Amino acid sequence: MTPSDNEIADILLDLAHQRGVGRTFCPSEAARRLSDDWRPLMPEVRRVAAQLDLQATQKGAAVDPVTAKGPIRLGLPG
Repeated sequence: MTPSDNEIADILLDLAHQRGVGRTFCPSEAARRLSDDWRPLMPEVRRVAAQLDLQATQKGAAVDPVTAKGPIRLGLPG
């Protein structure tokens, strides 16, 4: 069963606030909390992350979490 956008958002924001400003996390951490079979959830996790007040980075540079290829990090904007 696919989690709702609200469920995904709640987990993303929880992880971001646990880390605090200046610290980041991998979106896969949220997907792993949602399902043992987490890989198929990654596009949805990234899509929801793009709608939240989170900053996505790749190698330290800001990126769009939906279109970025490869691993990204998410965090609270500083």
